[in-house]
Amino acid sequence: MRHYEIVLMIHPDQTSEQLMKIINEYKMFITKNKGLIHRFEDWGRRQLAYSIKKLRKAYYILMNIELSPNIIIQLKEKFRFNNLIIRNLIIHKKDKIQISSPILKMKDDKKILK
Repeated sequence: MRHYEIVLMIHPDQTSEQLMKIINEYKMFITKNKGLIHRFEDWGRRQLAYSIKKLRKAYYILMNIELSPNIIIQLKEKFRFNNLIIRNLIIHKKDKIQISSPILKMKDDKKILK
């Protein structure tokens, strides 16, 4: 089993129910294939640096998982053929990561300031 960090950019026009359905589908796929989710972060809707497919915003999800290499290939294919996923990034990591990401910490700091 290897450790991976995944960032998903999902189409911003999805309702919260549709978004949860998409997220749960991938979580179920990972756990069904004996994978572990070490960290899951919902970054929410964020502005894009440049437009992608005429979109200015996207819904961001970050996951750190542990999964076998042959299953990660299947997961890449699932991302590739889902029209609602604008972009995805899968990075191989040496160890599992469970601490909050700097983006989530920054988001929490803004909530405190309000």
